[in-house]
Amino acid sequence: MGKLKKYLKILGPGLITGASDDDPSGIATYSQAGAGFGLGFLWMAPFTFPLMAALQGMCARIGLVTTTGLTNTLKKYYHPLILYSMLIFSVPAIILNIGADIAGMGAVTNLLFPKVPSFVFSTIFTIILMVIIIYFPYQKIAGILKWLCLSILLYLIVPFLVHVNWKQVIIATFVPHFEMNKNFIEMVVAILGTTISPYLFFWQATMEAEDIEHQQKTVIVNKRILKNMEADVNTGMFASNLVMLFIILSTGVVLYNAGIREINTVDDAAKALEPLAGKFSYICFALGVIGTGFLAIPVLTGSLSYIVAESFGWKEGLDKKFNEAKAFYIVIIISLIIGLLINVMGISPMKALIFTAILYGVTSPVMIAVILHIGNNKKIMGKFTNSRLSNILGMITLVVMTIAAGLLIYFQFKS
Repeated sequence: MGKLKKYLKILGPGLITGASDDDPSGIATYSQAGAGFGLGFLWMAPFTFPLMAALQGMCARIGLVTTTGLTNTLKKYYHPLILYSMLIFSVPAIILNIGADIAGMGAVTNLLFPKVPSFVFSTIFTIILMVIIIYFPYQKIAGILKWLCLSILLYLIVPFLVHVNWKQVIIATFVPHFEMNKNFIEMVVAILGTTISPYLFFWQATMEAEDIEHQQKTVIVNKRILKNMEADVNTGMFASNLVMLFIILSTGVVLYNAGIREINTVDDAAKALEPLAGKFSYICFALGVIGTGFLAIPVLTGSLSYIVAESFGWKEGLDKKFNEAKAFYIVIIISLIIGLLINVMGISPMKALIFTAILYGVTSPVMIAVILHIGNNKKIMGKFTNSRLSNILGMITLVVMTIAAGLLIYFQFKS
């Protein structure tokens, strides 16, 4: 019991990062993967786990060693072109992600309470999130986010409510399936983009830096701190990929087998489950979208605001009060308002979510290359440069995502 308590105590930024990775954007992407291809994408859960863990581990180590966010490191040691390119690609993708997540939360809540329009729920959620992010200090927010991580466990229930051929599941999980066509490659890039998202790189580094500053006045990185960080990150990434596997499994068994091959909105996915898998599975799916939305949106808005504030040298920090970092919090407020307004533009939440994941998938290779360079730069990292295993996994991630993005571009022009 003592060991378990000690283990739970070290869980923090890594667990939150992993759980927030399964936001409504991720849920939408995994649901469409299951509905469109059955069990064909189950193998990507164990395949992407070590890649995610390696990348987020590098970002966490960078945050611990430099005691600052990735943006400040880029600004200090690299050409401004890299920083501005990152801003151009990251900011629109994150805002679209925020808007799609807010829309998804509103849509599934409308299913539970159909008499109230979904936009009303989206507005209420936006206001609640704004108040929480602005008025609660980082440590309080981190505590809330830790508890919200439990919402992702709802997705582990659904497959046990329906008939599943577990032999087929085991084979599909460990034997890769591949198709050389536009739809399949698009989904590969979407899954890679939603699991290995650039905004999570920035969040992980910044939160590790802030977390260690709250733990001790004199920051001394040692083997114990690094070991705890690795356990935290690995736990978060494992939980994230386990949920990915179960969502693809649920929709692959229930929706694909019922002939439902396309999902246009997040609430479509929830509604489709109800007559096929029962009311309880439908409620689990809907509550999971709401819970992960509340978990992911503070991470998305926080990541965006840290990126912008650090780029322009503004005071930043979720541990600061509004009057101590006005510009930082104004960026958060604006991103939430724009995200909410995206709802009235008639954009399908599901299409926006998947498009966001694809955009992340195409832009991630550049950030991965930069992170690998920082992680091996002794001028920045000193004696805490990447291990050989981290470098191998990082290079595999870079190559896989570059090839996938290249194939996607090829098929776009071909058609």
